[in-house]
Amino acid sequence: MEFTAKQIAQLIQGRVEGDDEVTINTFAKIEESRPGAISFLANPKYTHYLYETKSSVVLVDEDITIDQPVNTTLIRVRNARDCVAKLLQLYESMKPKKNGIDSLAFVSPKAKIGKDVYIGAFAYIGDGVELGDDCLIYPHATIMDNCKLGKGCIVYPNVSIYHETHFGNNVTIHSGSVIGADGFGFAPNEEAGSYDKIPQIGNVVIEDDVEIGANTCIDRATMGSTIVRKGVKLDNLIQIAHNTDIGRNTVMSAQVGIAGSTKVGEWCMFGGQTGISGHIEIGNKVALGAQSGVPGNIKSNQRLIGTPPMEQRKFFKSQALIRRLPELHEQIKTLLKEVEELKKNK
Repeated sequence: MEFTAKQIAQLIQGRVEGDDEVTINTFAKIEESRPGAISFLANPKYTHYLYETKSSVVLVDEDITIDQPVNTTLIRVRNARDCVAKLLQLYESMKPKKNGIDSLAFVSPKAKIGKDVYIGAFAYIGDGVELGDDCLIYPHATIMDNCKLGKGCIVYPNVSIYHETHFGNNVTIHSGSVIGADGFGFAPNEEAGSYDKIPQIGNVVIEDDVEIGANTCIDRATMGSTIVRKGVKLDNLIQIAHNTDIGRNTVMSAQVGIAGSTKVGEWCMFGGQTGISGHIEIGNKVALGAQSGVPGNIKSNQRLIGTPPMEQRKFFKSQALIRRLPELHEQIKTLLKEVEELKKNK
């Protein structure tokens, strides 16, 4: 697929500087440029790459100042990063989609399969499963009994979706993820000298436009539902425990862990390795820095970091003081000696 600079500018409401008929057929980072590629420049510290780039077209923010001649065609836009995202989405949507059921797949005769669905080799579709139109189920994926997937869902290889799980439309689950495994429920039985398993009879509900990264686990509820609401984006290696409710458009980086029965608000952002205890409530638009540990409730509209979390500026000041503790300790010891000497000389 080839596009001219003029066509691209029309798509993203940009302004061409240079040859508007030059064509591109791929993407490249500006520091790894090549002919026929389109790159972007949004950060002024990378401006020097612009003077040596081999990319045929470069998207540039309106406020980037250029003080040397360039050999490439520029497209000026308000936000180059956002425009690249739109172009990548367009490029992805134009790829041909797989279709049909592979002869090596198992599809229960009791399943309902929508139109234009792809089911790859060695995929398993259980009894009572409902797949909406345009779903893509890749090889070795397992969808157990009575699951319901809406339209346009993508289930990548080696995903396991346990029974009774419900998806909305346009849900994407990446390889190795497990949706609907038992929540971690055990009751100590001292008489028997063991733990009694508490049956997990609930399910998982994932609403529209959710994307879940590789090797992420979302546990089914003990009773009721574990819910991941519309627009949530989860990175790889995340653990969502039973009966948790994740609010709309919340995003989480890798290795976040959320304990059971926690309610997370809308538009939250959690950095990598954040840990959240169970049976608490986090408000809307809460941002937690990487490796934060959350033991209790958090009100809306806060940016926090640390364990327990504190306001970011206070946290970084505290960390600076911690590095000085050995020095401060020596100063305190010296002051204490001086005080003792003054007492003796009275």
